[in-house]
Amino acid sequence: MNLDTPSKLDTDEQQLSSPTWQHGEVELLCVEKWHETHDVVSFRFQGKSPVKFQFKPGQFLTFMHEINGAVIHRSYTISSSPSRPYSIVVTVKRIEAGLVSNYLAESLQVGDTVMATGPDGVFNLVDIPATKYLFLSAGSGITPMYSMTRWLTDTQVGADIAFLHCAKSKKDLIFKEALDKIALNNSCFDLSYILESDVEKLTAEYSCRAGRINGQYLSELVSDFQDRTIFVCGPAPFMSGVRAVLSELGFDMSQYHQESFGDGIMQTTSTATLAQTPETKNFMLSIGDRQRALSPEQSLLEGIEAEGLPIIAACRSGVCGACKCQVVEGETESSSQMSLTPDEIEQGFVLACSTKLKSDVTLVL
Repeated sequence: MNLDTPSKLDTDEQQLSSPTWQHGEVELLCVEKWHETHDVVSFRFQGKSPVKFQFKPGQFLTFMHEINGAVIHRSYTISSSPSRPYSIVVTVKRIEAGLVSNYLAESLQVGDTVMATGPDGVFNLVDIPATKYLFLSAGSGITPMYSMTRWLTDTQVGADIAFLHCAKSKKDLIFKEALDKIALNNSCFDLSYILESDVEKLTAEYSCRAGRINGQYLSELVSDFQDRTIFVCGPAPFMSGVRAVLSELGFDMSQYHQESFGDGIMQTTSTATLAQTPETKNFMLSIGDRQRALSPEQSLLEGIEAEGLPIIAACRSGVCGACKCQVVEGETESSSQMSLTPDEIEQGFVLACSTKLKSDVTLVL
């Protein structure tokens, strides 16, 4: 026996006595990798040093990668449940020009490590309490719903969940086998699908419709949707369509909650991009001893990155909240406050990616 190799008993004892990770940076070790569908990959991570992961179902991690010499941040929803705390699963969909998603799918292997920070996100079952749930998802937007479902069915008896997922075809159904098992073992879990094609392959097993979500389909598949708290995640057009349908049906939109993530190419701000024309009215962005002139069309994030200051900008679309910073002087205009609490807004916090200057501004990162 190799005395330098820990026994299974030692390893199990380390896991059971491991500290709880609740927030901050953590080094993750990839211990499993598998395909959910032809273009969706799941990774199971453990802490490189044993930890128990504590997070709210629906939250996300922000991964930090060095790709082509640049450190890039991207946020991914945790698809596992905090009821199983000794590992954490992230599910990634390959997309066209998806710099980080495609890098992970192709290059990250079992045995590799990655730095992450989090967990973050107010789209979760703790910050949004409910008693009857309707999870509406499309594409990889299913990931927070899956985490929420596993948490509820692991920790409650008779959790009242209606789960309606939209996909292109049967081969694009993420977590299908796992959701089948949940439906089999939980009588209050109602699973249905809307597929753009191949719907005839599912109609014998599920309540299923062909095409795209509309008011008729929603009413037929989830007849009591008016009585439920609705959680929505998917591409922006899907969410806009769901919101329009619910508004037309007179749904109480205070019970509507949404989340969305994309993985576009990280935009690089060059000096030329920030050059101002004589006609442009500039405002001054001040951060500590740094100053940068910005036009009213440029975001705080552009100025911060142009100065080379450290900031995590994972989604770059006003969703993830990673680029939160505080305006202590001056006037700004924001197109998104999605992940900010009322108290944070009152204290002057903004999302750098979604905020532009309306005067000279002093900022604290």
